[in-house]
Amino acid sequence: MPAYQPWSQGYRPYNHPAPVNGLAIASLVLGVLCCLPGVGLVLGLAGLRRIRRTGERGTGLAVGGAVLSGVGLVLWALLLATGGAAALWHGFQDGARGGRPLSLSEGECFDAPGGALSGDTYDVAKVSCAGAHDGEVFATVTLPGGSYPGDDAVGDTADERCWSLRDSYAMDGWAVPPDVDVYYLTPTEDSWAAGDREITCVFGNTTEGEDLSGSLRNDETVLDADQVAYLRAAHVLNAALDTAPDEEYVEDDLPGHRAWAGRVSAALGEQARMLRAHDWPAGARKPVAALTAGLDTARAEWAKAGAAGDADAFYEHYDTGLGLIDPSRAVAVRKALGLATTVPAADDGSDGSLQV
Repeated sequence: MPAYQPWSQGYRPYNHPAPVNGLAIASLVLGVLCCLPGVGLVLGLAGLRRIRRTGERGTGLAVGGAVLSGVGLVLWALLLATGGAAALWHGFQDGARGGRPLSLSEGECFDAPGGALSGDTYDVAKVSCAGAHDGEVFATVTLPGGSYPGDDAVGDTADERCWSLRDSYAMDGWAVPPDVDVYYLTPTEDSWAAGDREITCVFGNTTEGEDLSGSLRNDETVLDADQVAYLRAAHVLNAALDTAPDEEYVEDDLPGHRAWAGRVSAALGEQARMLRAHDWPAGARKPVAALTAGLDTARAEWAKAGAAGDADAFYEHYDTGLGLIDPSRAVAVRKALGLATTVPAADDGSDGSLQV
């Protein structure tokens, strides 16, 4: 009996199927994702040509990928024509950040989309403070955790905290241009859910579309020790003036106005003490001494207003005391110390503009 011959080919119990065309697979993936529809369409057509030539499988995949990519290409063309692509991209950016605005730190400057410091802000571009810019960050405030307190509560907190912090960054209020105001970025309900708790306090121009130029920062990092000592003393009085009663007329709240006058009198005494305690350079000693003497006289008048028995007596001492803290009395000291000397325009003394 003859011996068996070995198989000349490897044993295959089943027919070996043709491979699936890779271009067809790639085309379908891109068509479903709709991320690169033009590429998906090209790959689908190329896959069909290769399948016809090589006999590979994947005709359905290539056709499906080409169709989906073609539809995606039409949709992208419509979005670009109508401006919807920009909105879609902003939405994607916002979603990627969990709804949080771009993080900004104290001392940084930025440009806002369209130059507007209003409405919803999805993104800002950080720029140098030396050139033109839309906003300058002067403080950040971190809110406590818990549930979202609501738009009004967040806005009220931002307004209160940002206004109270502006003098720490721009200590010399006279050096801040009159067309500059306080703005702020706050968390939204959506960004709060993503962990956003930060209020960003910003200086910006009061005229929408107008830029700031150069940094407004004037604090301990910029000023010398004598300038800082003077401004700290001035802020004591400004803080007291800011506590004026809500009632404009003394007749409507005499006790409230008397208490306010008492606080101003005490602040004037403290301001004079701080000025006398500092060792001033020779050129500033004489004007500081003259200013301090005026503060002593003003303190006495405000104290009398605080003890007034009726509105007429209050007004008498109040008017005299207010004249004695007129900002123009501080010009000589400011000139000697190298600070701003242009008296800021103000409707009243409640905004801290009466720095002396």
